[in-house]
Amino acid sequence: MHKYPIGIQDFEKLRTGGFLYVDKTYYINQLVNSAGIYFLSRPRRFGKSLLISTLDELFKGKKDLFKDTFIYDKWDWSKSNPVIRIDFNAIGIKEKGLQNALDSELNQQFAKFDIELINDSLSQKFEHLIERIAAKDQKVVILIDEYDKPIIDYLGEDNLIAEENKSILKNFYSILKSADRHIRMLFITGISKFSKVSIFSDLNHLNDITLDRNYGGICGISEEELFKYFQSELKELNLAQIK
Repeated sequence: MHKYPIGIQDFEKLRTGGFLYVDKTYYINQLVNSAGIYFLSRPRRFGKSLLISTLDELFKGKKDLFKDTFIYDKWDWSKSNPVIRIDFNAIGIKEKGLQNALDSELNQQFAKFDIELINDSLSQKFEHLIERIAAKDQKVVILIDEYDKPIIDYLGEDNLIAEENKSILKNFYSILKSADRHIRMLFITGISKFSKVSIFSDLNHLNDITLDRNYGGICGISEEELFKYFQSELKELNLAQIK
């Protein structure tokens, strides 16, 4: 029987812990070779955070974690890219408020990349971070998980905060268009698309792959994958039903 990665959203922990991994790197290979700016919407508990974590480890060049996966012999492991990863589930929005939470997160990113911190607006600080990383290293990969959490968490509870957070996010993301030359890939996930147009209005080249058939199986488990990865479990279930 397999070890199931229930609740595990960290790719390194999953792979080093001997847990079952349903290989999604076929889709990831398509994605990273196309590059660009992507948006993906999926329900909660559908594997979005694990996907973000997988992309993070891939661009960092963690070759050993990808052994026996589709992408293993197709990726150039001699190269890596700096990764800015922002998880809106983990930056303390409720405790700090969105403005302060994002400011604190950016400060941590400056420290992580050993870049001198500047005190400015969120958007200008974000732009400076991207430019300095790119100048110091190479093009940046930006991974944003649950972009809509600061809005959804306040709908029906305090719509004024939801609207305020929407405005903060719009300003925060506004610099991404001008910083495009420094970005190798931008990947954004969320559970909704209701605010995509207003928040990302400046990103007119945003590629929404939510309903793209080429990426339909990038998250979750398909019927084909169920039969491929869970043969022993299905056989045992079938025998139990016969008895």
